[in-house]
Amino acid sequence: MKRILLCCSAGMSTSMLVKKMQVAAKERGVECEIQAKSVSEFDEDIAHYDVCLLGPQVRFQLDELRKVATEHGKNIEAISPQNYGMMKGEEVLEQALALID
Repeated sequence: MKRILLCCSAGMSTSMLVKKMQVAAKERGVECEIQAKSVSEFDEDIAHYDVCLLGPQVRFQLDELRKVATEHGKNIEAISPQNYGMMKGEEVLEQALALID
């Protein structure tokens, strides 16, 4: 099972995107656990996930969070504003899966 973490300011704005990603994963037959959380929970939660994607509103923290992710052997990237804004669950799921070793 793949474990994907999405982080945004409060963990709420990504919840709709999580639902779309879950539908896309089910349609593809990919077992995933996908959670949306506040970026403030990142340090304590990253160890439990395979990858983290950041919402555009917190992408300015990418370099800082990448240091912590690297310590845990995890990949982290920002979601494109276009895919985030249009809630393109399939594309964001593909981005996350491509980052999982």
